[in-house]
Amino acid sequence: MVNRSIQLILSILLISLVSCGGSKEKKVENHWPHAGITYEIFVQSFYDSNGDGIGDFNGVTKKLDHVKELGANAIWFMPVMESPSYHKYDVTNYKSVHPDYGTMDDFKSLIAEAHKKDIKIVIDLIINHTSNKHPWFLESQKSRDNPFRDYYVWAQKDTIADFINKKTITLDSDNIRQWHDPGFGEDYYYGFFYGGMPDLNFDNPKVREEIYEIGRFWLEEVGVDGFRLDAAKHIFPDDRPLDNHAFWKEFRDKMTAIKPDIYLVGEVYDKKEIVAPYLPGLPALFNFDFHYTMIESFKKEDGMLLARKQKEVLDFYKEITPDFIDATISSNHDQPRLLNSLDENPKKMKLATNILMTMPGAPYLYYGEEIGMLGKKPDENIREPFLWDMKANDKGRATWINPVYSIDETVTPLAIQKSMSTSYFNHYKEIIKLRNSNRALALGDLELYEGELPGPVMAFFRKHADQEVVVFHNLSDQTIVLDAPEEAGSLLYSYGNAKWEGGNVTLPAYSSLVLEY
Repeated sequence: MVNRSIQLILSILLISLVSCGGSKEKKVENHWPHAGITYEIFVQSFYDSNGDGIGDFNGVTKKLDHVKELGANAIWFMPVMESPSYHKYDVTNYKSVHPDYGTMDDFKSLIAEAHKKDIKIVIDLIINHTSNKHPWFLESQKSRDNPFRDYYVWAQKDTIADFINKKTITLDSDNIRQWHDPGFGEDYYYGFFYGGMPDLNFDNPKVREEIYEIGRFWLEEVGVDGFRLDAAKHIFPDDRPLDNHAFWKEFRDKMTAIKPDIYLVGEVYDKKEIVAPYLPGLPALFNFDFHYTMIESFKKEDGMLLARKQKEVLDFYKEITPDFIDATISSNHDQPRLLNSLDENPKKMKLATNILMTMPGAPYLYYGEEIGMLGKKPDENIREPFLWDMKANDKGRATWINPVYSIDETVTPLAIQKSMSTSYFNHYKEIIKLRNSNRALALGDLELYEGELPGPVMAFFRKHADQEVVVFHNLSDQTIVLDAPEEAGSLLYSYGNAKWEGGNVTLPAYSSLVLEY
């Protein structure tokens, strides 16, 4: 009887050891915000709890365990405030939630439940502009001496005649008109994105105070953990960058006075030289170069293209401030779904996820990518409903839109993927767990592999404290064999039948290998 007990104990101990080298399984850690993972949700399309066809707060609360199981540490919600549009980037009331999503009490309950599961909550804060139906704007239209007139940017038609029909196309807008005629008088108003979104006038101290009060409300009275700042580059026009930088420093000071550990991430669509000066005000910035360069790397089968670009960006940012958060993305609500961008090739998709999770940064994951959802422009079709189960059984699937790309015939729902060992979902879980349980992958510095490499191979080192790893990715459809680093000590991760043996690294098509020193 004693011998059997000893055998049972030994068996349990053996099961608790991982296969690589017999070492103890590493603890999964939460590295948010500097290197944690944030899950982006469009509430409208996530989970419908009351059967009205629209996703809601209670639906998200019901599915918090999905976010937790995936390994994400925070949720970024696309706009949740009152708005006349489906996307809600044109706010009509900054201190309320959209009734389609539920009540403020529902949202507070969601936050409380998320916090119990150690999930932080970040909301979209849209302060560059309001809706043209916002009470401030409706008042501002009434007369030139209305107290709210100076909340927006108004000008007489004859003073802006040369600009009315000027076409301005930027990385984040293909709008052809910035000055808009409200349909009466001789005055026009400025709206960078379109006429339904008039820009606020941040030269007006009253506007800035209004914004700081809105921030205080969501931090103190509602309890969110931070903000994603939409259109951060456009608070002032492009020819006033110093004013933009100064405003965001002031905004950060005001918000940290309310919540010292507030998380702020900014959307500044541009090259690194334009983006970096925003860091003192917005300590986290989205790395759009990461997304575009990764897609380009696959198209060109140039493995080191992204690694070199990332090293260049990180080194440049460090010259501005050593304390920054690189918010890396492989997709979001404005770009085609990742699978569409990668020729709907599942192997490329999984490899792209491996790249995102083995690179430095604080990765963002757009809802639905973990099940291989599809979507192309227009934007509505990049934001289609999440597929929880086959349609006949899916009581929580939103129906506010008739999906074009993500349907049962093209996307395997989550319920089925959970039982498939090779599914997108289980792949995401595995690679996220690897990242969250190896500090070198989450927190380590990036060093490029200096040896000669075949064109399609991406290779780099990640080093943190006493852990160092070397990472290999093959961005081609051909098998590639390399000399293995002599110092490598053990196999940490293999995907796509990649092997390390006999002094060689063998990388089949679209495979990954991580070796630990």
